[in-house]
Amino acid sequence: MPTRPGLRLRFAPELRFLLAVRHRREDEVLVPHDGTSTLGHVVQSLGVPLTEVGELTAGGRALRPSHRPRGEETVTVSPVRRPQDPRSVPHGAPPSFVLDVHLGALARRLRLLGLDAAYRNDMSDHALVEQAGAEHRLLLTQDRGLLQRRALWLGAYVRGARPDAQLLDVLDRFAPPLAPWTRCMACNGLLTPVPKEEIAGRLPPGTRRTYRSFMRCRDCGRLYWRGAHSGRLEETVAAARAAVTDAARSASRGTPRGGPPVR
Repeated sequence: MPTRPGLRLRFAPELRFLLAVRHRREDEVLVPHDGTSTLGHVVQSLGVPLTEVGELTAGGRALRPSHRPRGEETVTVSPVRRPQDPRSVPHGAPPSFVLDVHLGALARRLRLLGLDAAYRNDMSDHALVEQAGAEHRLLLTQDRGLLQRRALWLGAYVRGARPDAQLLDVLDRFAPPLAPWTRCMACNGLLTPVPKEEIAGRLPPGTRRTYRSFMRCRDCGRLYWRGAHSGRLEETVAAARAAVTDAARSASRGTPRGGPPVR
């Protein structure tokens, strides 16, 4: 029997970490093609969610994920350009996020920076997808299968094994406006100033003697102040500001990136 035509896919280096190990060092991945599957289906079947794909091109022409390849075709798969096009966020509003159950430490860091980051450690995959759509939140996850769900409104694969690296990846990708120290790291509620005398009875004696400025969460009532622990948090805020500034400069120069490859 004659061999079916093959579809050749050239994945950008930034996307190869999502492929099966046997394909990660290949310049091209040859996929037998039946002429009925869409290009998007083929790309995702190899492990690369379409949330991570920027352009699909063949012979200098742009293709849609719904394209059905015919015969032999060589397709270049490029990553989402960074910073990601703000038109993907509704009404040009600052992006808000919902994070899967494995990214709790990242959620706390995003909240430290004043970013709207919904998180619960008991959410099912179905509930995450529903919340993302109902509230127009970007779903952040390291679960490729979750990103491939057809019901998902918008999502992104978070790169990095450690929370600080994950944070820098999200900031580099979306370059969101930051408002540090305005959200509760525990529940995501907004913080407001509170007079010291109003909450003095809740403060440890040493804190009551040493500090004057306090914030309280509108939702859960948790208290915040710049204590001895704030030095490390200040370092996180400074690194975040630098990351967003670098991403914005790159966009203004017209040199968006696809993000670093992950090994």
